[in-house]
Amino acid sequence: VCVCDTAGVTHPQGDCLPSTQSDLTSMAGKRFCPCCPDAEELREVPLTAASLATTLSPAEQLWSTRRDQAVKLRMEGSGPGSEAPITIHQMFLETVERFGDHPALVFKKDGQQASMTWRQYYEQCRAAAKSFLQLGLERYHGVAILGFNSPEWFISDLGSIFAGGLATGIYTTNSPEACQYVAANCEANVVVVENQKQLDKILQVKDQLPHLKAIVQYRGEPQQKAPYLYSWEEFMKLGEDVPDEQLDAVIDSLRANECCTLIYTSGTTGNPKGVMLSHDNMTWTARTASVVIKAKGGVEVLVSYLPLSHVAAQLIDIFVCMSFAGTTVFAEPDALKGSLVNTLKEARPTLFLGVPRVWEKMQERMKTVGAKASPLRKRVADWAKSIGLQYNQSNAVPWGFMLANNLVFKKVREALGLDRCRVCLSGAAPITKDTLEYFMSLNIPVMEVYGMSESSGPHTVAVSINDYRLTSCGKVMPGCKTNLENPDADGNGEICFWGRNVFMGYLNMPDKLADAVDENGWLHSGDLGRNDERDFLYITGRIKELIITAGGENIPPVPIEDALKAEVPIISNAMLLGDKLKFLSMMLTLKCNMDDNGEPTDELSPEALDFCQQHGVKATKVSEVLANKEPAIYKAIQEGVDRVNARATSNAQKVQKWVVLERDFSLPGGELGPTMKLRRPIVVKMYQDKINELYAVAAEKQ
Repeated sequence: VCVCDTAGVTHPQGDCLPSTQSDLTSMAGKRFCPCCPDAEELREVPLTAASLATTLSPAEQLWSTRRDQAVKLRMEGSGPGSEAPITIHQMFLETVERFGDHPALVFKKDGQQASMTWRQYYEQCRAAAKSFLQLGLERYHGVAILGFNSPEWFISDLGSIFAGGLATGIYTTNSPEACQYVAANCEANVVVVENQKQLDKILQVKDQLPHLKAIVQYRGEPQQKAPYLYSWEEFMKLGEDVPDEQLDAVIDSLRANECCTLIYTSGTTGNPKGVMLSHDNMTWTARTASVVIKAKGGVEVLVSYLPLSHVAAQLIDIFVCMSFAGTTVFAEPDALKGSLVNTLKEARPTLFLGVPRVWEKMQERMKTVGAKASPLRKRVADWAKSIGLQYNQSNAVPWGFMLANNLVFKKVREALGLDRCRVCLSGAAPITKDTLEYFMSLNIPVMEVYGMSESSGPHTVAVSINDYRLTSCGKVMPGCKTNLENPDADGNGEICFWGRNVFMGYLNMPDKLADAVDENGWLHSGDLGRNDERDFLYITGRIKELIITAGGENIPPVPIEDALKAEVPIISNAMLLGDKLKFLSMMLTLKCNMDDNGEPTDELSPEALDFCQQHGVKATKVSEVLANKEPAIYKAIQEGVDRVNARATSNAQKVQKWVVLERDFSLPGGELGPTMKLRRPIVVKMYQDKINELYAVAAEKQ
């Protein structure tokens, strides 16, 4: 229990709220409750960022699996990592005080561009928080959000945090059953959905969500009528009668070392894990990242299009942007199907994060355009690209750079909408050296960020061409540490993280937490890596992805897969096989056009058609190449495999057999995760018959 000195009243622990900083000063550190006689009088101090106390909840450990339990922060004694912890509300309020009239969100409304200032955005978040309270949102219970990026997504996220709930994104591609798992696991009181399609998923599983009190739809009117179902307009009006003092009391009780957000892993093996992130995880990481990228207050512009249920998009689009009062421009829902470049050209962002697949798609499209250019234009482009590569690899300005810049680089940047972009980043999955060098040759250096949901997003980052090494993930963020556990003779060990970006724990999963965090508090990534002499980190494999052959050889698959894709441009995806098997084989897919739903079609992509033409093949469909096992194409693939094998470090690392699949991997097909990462265990299950066939044929021959 705690005692409220002003009235001598005893309360159960948790009911008592600390006062604002000025009250603490004037009343010598006493604690007050909203139910005390003098509470209203004491709360007349305006709620501003400067007057909020930085108070932490008592905590014994660095980790927890309980939604209502605080953790000790990994504070440093001085320098980066020693900054005073603050809540998300405090960071938001500081931004509003400094940049209240600056545009925060830019979006399309009824086909027309509209915007919201930081002050309006903050007021909308407060209004949403009041409505959540009115709906009966309980402390530390989830508000699940299921929809494409929009102002309503941001407002629901922050409003739920202000109201003491746990903001929880759900992937829009999830099945009803997967949505039910997340909503039930976070004990969601409210689910916010984008449209009828997403609403239908929740209605299918509503009876299996015991904590659910309301569903809110933010695009269009719900087709059904039900007392628990609200349109966005109805929802935002619900809390109008909730007094400011009631919301302020909740906001004032928020603690930087308590959970505010849940990020669910994509669940490629077993159920998704709810990664618990604290206010300090988000605010400290966001502020540190903004220092690393040298962001300027009230100047930066970025585009929101990656899934907000993923930590990378959520941290950058909502919190990093908040830390420097940037402007977030929302892309259209079909961004990844082709409209992203239009948004980029309209927004002209100063910062841009792309997952590797986005950069690869841009590269493919530009190569297709380049293939149609006249011989003279091709020669000029090739010359300019050689200059661009030289410039970015040597940090010296070569002869002809200005001419190349004016003739080629500027035009390419403008065509992509990246003419103002200071920092281009790639994260969430490994990117190939070929793609990095391609953009570097166009004077668009793409820097890598490495981290995971459990590190609130970034842990190492490279953002300056002067402090960058090709294929490295940069250096550890200020205030964080990296340790390589059990390194081998080449210095490759498991990458372990330490810092205020390291998560609190997995919700209700102590066994999974014990696997991820050791007794000293280090987070084990499951990735293998090495540092060079200047402390640049290189990812060399993933422990769970390592293929261990029947002969006991450990083989990281990604370098071999990437090498073959670089050798044979018609290949879209390659997946290495061989775990517990006698030799390595590969499943390959061909580059094809995608339909409006992101499903692979039978039509070969322009780049694939170009490859066919170069080899004297008239096929225009994937099925045509496969039907005849088109000799010229199959010969080109085998020659590519031979070239990759020639560079193998041992016979065990050579690819013995391969098969071309009928369709490409895709997100709707389930082979790729939300950030376009290969879901290996799922692909193995899907194509087990093909795999058995590959190895059975080989066994017969032996």
